[in-house]
Amino acid sequence: MSERFEIQGRPVGGGAPTYVIAEIGANHNRDMGVARELIDVAADAGADAVKFQTYSGDRIYSRKTPRFEYLRDITDKTPAELLEEISLPREWQAPLAAYAAERGVHFFSSPFDHEAVRELDEIGVPVLKIASFEIVDLPLIRAAASTGRPLIISTGMAMLGEIEDALGAAREAGATEIGLLQCTSVYPAPARLANLAAMDTMRRAFGVPVGLSDHTTGIAVPIAAAALGAAFIEKHVTLDRTMKGPDHPFALEPHDLRAMVAGVREATAAIGNGRKEGPSPEERVEMYTQARRSLIVTRDLPAGTVLEPDMITVKRPGTGIAPKHLPLVLGRRTRRDLEHDDILTWDDV
Repeated sequence: MSERFEIQGRPVGGGAPTYVIAEIGANHNRDMGVARELIDVAADAGADAVKFQTYSGDRIYSRKTPRFEYLRDITDKTPAELLEEISLPREWQAPLAAYAAERGVHFFSSPFDHEAVRELDEIGVPVLKIASFEIVDLPLIRAAASTGRPLIISTGMAMLGEIEDALGAAREAGATEIGLLQCTSVYPAPARLANLAAMDTMRRAFGVPVGLSDHTTGIAVPIAAAALGAAFIEKHVTLDRTMKGPDHPFALEPHDLRAMVAGVREATAAIGNGRKEGPSPEERVEMYTQARRSLIVTRDLPAGTVLEPDMITVKRPGTGIAPKHLPLVLGRRTRRDLEHDDILTWDDV
């Protein structure tokens, strides 16, 4: 395993800038125009990638699965019926990938069945994403890994042992480039459940790049994750949170996505190299000298005056003798006439 790899030439992990994934998911509402517009939104915001989901309702849910309570006010359909209704038409994947390439963002998807893995591999996606719910589907993970493409595995609800199983299955099938996502599988998720510290736990435990798949309603949590060194940030995006569908209410609208990406970029830049190296070139321009402190004369002093404590104070600027040298200065004689507020230098004593 490596703590840094590339997605279509873009480094991820190991201190590289956070890789921002705009999760379109099902928010295209089976409208090609909406799907393309969401790609535009992601590109205009500065995201690195757009991600869709490739599934069929009857392949992902038994028709006997109970309805989800959190969707009670959105639909009365069974999970299988709902997902079939909002699934991405698979023939759209190639043209959407081509359009994303035109807009300068990576296109990929989460496969939920083996046929989806094959289809995505055939159109040349740069990476495959395993959704949190599928982390226990080791045959699916092996199929994805066998393509030789990098994998990003989301870990919502997973225990460390399950993550270890998934990584083991991926490695057995030949994967060498794998990333993990901390995730809270609640929609929307309260910030108190985000557990961003788990990113570092997984990074240290498994030695792979780790980021965040975020389902909170704002942008504070993903920006905080970037400040903690997240290799990836995945966030749902929509044209309008009032649109019909299960994932619109907690997704970011275009202006929110722009703000999040800007915040993530700024937070990543703020991390720095960790070395405490003293003043930066920008600080040296004025602040290092003008705003630090020196020993300053408190009144007019003729040459030959023996310096006593009440004759010296500490003020800005910092171009004179440093305050820590006060004991060395006291008791010495002045070499020249000094005026009130003169900055004391070693040439003066």
